[in-house]
Amino acid sequence: MIAPEQAAERARAVRDQLPAGGLFAGLTWRIAPVAFPVSAELVQKFESLGMQLLAFYRACNTLYRHSLAGKQPNWIAQYLDAGKPEQLLELSRSDRIKSHIPRVLRPDVILGDDRFFISELDSVPGGIGLTGWLGKTYAELGENIVGGAAGMLEGFSGILGERGVVVVSEEAATYRPEMEWLGQQCGFRAVRPEEVAGLQNVETYYRFFELFDLPNVPNAWTILAGNVTPPAKPQLEEKMWFAFLWLEQLRPFWREQLGEPTLKALQAVMPRTWLVDATPLPPHAVIPELGINDWREMAKFSQKQRELVLKISGFHEEAWGARGVSVGHDLPAAEWSAAIDHALASFPDHPFILQRFEKSKLVPAEYFDFETNALRQFQGRVRLCPYYFVTGDAVKLGGVLATICPANKKILHGMTDAILAPCRFA
Repeated sequence: MIAPEQAAERARAVRDQLPAGGLFAGLTWRIAPVAFPVSAELVQKFESLGMQLLAFYRACNTLYRHSLAGKQPNWIAQYLDAGKPEQLLELSRSDRIKSHIPRVLRPDVILGDDRFFISELDSVPGGIGLTGWLGKTYAELGENIVGGAAGMLEGFSGILGERGVVVVSEEAATYRPEMEWLGQQCGFRAVRPEEVAGLQNVETYYRFFELFDLPNVPNAWTILAGNVTPPAKPQLEEKMWFAFLWLEQLRPFWREQLGEPTLKALQAVMPRTWLVDATPLPPHAVIPELGINDWREMAKFSQKQRELVLKISGFHEEAWGARGVSVGHDLPAAEWSAAIDHALASFPDHPFILQRFEKSKLVPAEYFDFETNALRQFQGRVRLCPYYFVTGDAVKLGGVLATICPANKKILHGMTDAILAPCRFA
């Protein structure tokens, strides 16, 4: 903690550096006088995690293709393809796809009491420009920022190339200001989809729109037919991969593709996950670890047993931004029962997954309250978002964004009463 006078000076310095148009359209956050401290040991684990996630994405891509080719069970591709338009599936499987995995990887990392875990992976993440701006701004205040003052800028420039363009859809308009700021720093343009037709000599498109939203994105198929990242592979954006990682039937595949050490490392940080398949089970069968024959039996669980999270797997407007998520022990029994019924009714076109709820630890936090001109302190829960940039076989950690939410929040994400700050070496 620092003296209140110095904290006020630093917080004002951060606020005064904000671009005129802000970084998130219409959204604000609490400003911390210092960056969020993380240990060198944790940063080292994040460095290792980047290579592990690259291996995981590549293995997921291989598993899907092997399922299509009959080398692995066909139900894998059937689950992943459900609810997606045929034209998109044809493109996703074609040789026209130049990049097989996303080139920006971002896990949502939650800190527990003695370890960290990943709640989900985001292939089209927001916060790239914001984290770049925060890292640069706090570094100018003398902070030793993870990834360096320009780590995010250099990482994103490295994957976009000299003639890259970022295409931001109307649905993602909240993030347009941060991408425009990033473009000013890195020398690329952030454009609307309708502007794409007038562009020439584009080397790489960065797709800042969701694949489920294609009918609302002008020139979408022109963009997807080019050199685009993240690639037009909706299968890789499904959260059900967490469930596949835990399936005993697929363990030989994961062991072969990842190696036993990486498989164990990923299972240590990815919570136990189930795919909520509405197909009735035989009377003698039970769902592993849950000990039930029918998902609806979860409605009778005690509050302790309901330490579970239901979330839609992907390819849906509710599949991002902390929407479409139900935390079992945080809901009245009737609402939890309704959430289970909704998940089952959504199958197979929009399948849900079920995850163990992993507890996050409390961390001390402080921010400057500009309305009362006072330094405020509280106990919060933190989500850390490491941003990895992939070039060939290399993975670079560009920076880490900390989102510190009030302690009563079960779902940790950017909100008005949360602190957003870059991570620094403790």
